[in-house]
Amino acid sequence: MAKKDGITKLAEDLNPKENKDLTTPKEAPFLAIKGFLMGSADIVPGVSGGTMALILGIYERLLNAIKSADISFFKNLITLKWKTAFGQIHFFFLGILFLGIFSAAAFFTKVVPLQVYMFTHPEIVYGLFFGLIVGSIYILIKTLERFSIKELFSLIAGIAFGLWIVSLVPADTPDHPAFVFLTGMIAISAMILPGISGSYLLLIMRKYDFLLTNISLLGTEDTLTAIVNILPFTLGSIFGIALFSRFLSWLLGKFHSQTISVLIGFLIGSLFVIWPYQHREFVEQVREVEEVSITDERVIGLQNNPTENLPEFERLGKETTSGTIEIQTIKKKLIHTEPYIPGSIGSTGEENPNVWGGVIGMVIGLGLVGGLDRLREVRE
Repeated sequence: MAKKDGITKLAEDLNPKENKDLTTPKEAPFLAIKGFLMGSADIVPGVSGGTMALILGIYERLLNAIKSADISFFKNLITLKWKTAFGQIHFFFLGILFLGIFSAAAFFTKVVPLQVYMFTHPEIVYGLFFGLIVGSIYILIKTLERFSIKELFSLIAGIAFGLWIVSLVPADTPDHPAFVFLTGMIAISAMILPGISGSYLLLIMRKYDFLLTNISLLGTEDTLTAIVNILPFTLGSIFGIALFSRFLSWLLGKFHSQTISVLIGFLIGSLFVIWPYQHREFVEQVREVEEVSITDERVIGLQNNPTENLPEFERLGKETTSGTIEIQTIKKKLIHTEPYIPGSIGSTGEENPNVWGGVIGMVIGLGLVGGLDRLREVRE
């Protein structure tokens, strides 16, 4: 049998009708690790799972797997033709990958609270990802089949678009179901784009807290209202990922080098918000208010040692005449960042950054690139 050229192989990879899930049991542990790294990236604002998927060399396979869940899959699923349905979808690939993603979400929230460290040691955490992405950009550029003037313009366009996205500020938006549907389409599409954070776009469109609030109402007396509010977003997400994954696959099939160049540009643009030294602007929301006695141990603890440099913390509120006081649970959400260089004109002197922590994080991130480069090559 003649050896297939790169274009033929790419066409097959992007066509789920002609190419089934080729994930092997031998590859499964490495794929789970890749999923774990994708989940780790999703936790950090400004970094998306799509970024790590591109770095790890499974981006096109991920799009292909998403495309395999087409109309015929759902038709077979509804008509109880489960063997046919699950034989069509890339179930093994997606199952192992999402196992790794969910494992990362659990690990970095329960065991090693990465979101807490982003507040207490932001320079180290962001420095690590900054170095990781800088090194990976170099590797990805080397993998391009060619780099002509077309790829250069595509790269510049990607950088410009990425910088424009991360420089946007939140704007007032309606809660109408049609706009919530559109929000779902945009957010889920961004989540599979390297260098663009879907959660960041939700913040820009003022729908991040809208969704969290409605999700928190599930299981309460307002469950029905929450479902009605969430449903348009869910439908928009399904429609958006189905449409956008096919569009990206078409671009990769027709204009592979130029599309990869644009995606690399997105990564370069994302460095703006991942730079470890930032003026970060947060919005605070009161999630819960509890009224306790003024002599309660928690009140005394908050009076002696207030801790507000966390993603979620408790703060003392109003004191009543009956000897009680409010304890407010506050959640902080990042809405805007502005990079600076410590000691430069852009630095106000109020930040007191951990300069060496950022440097060490970047060095470690760059050092990990070699390992990721070898991991991206594992297929069987």
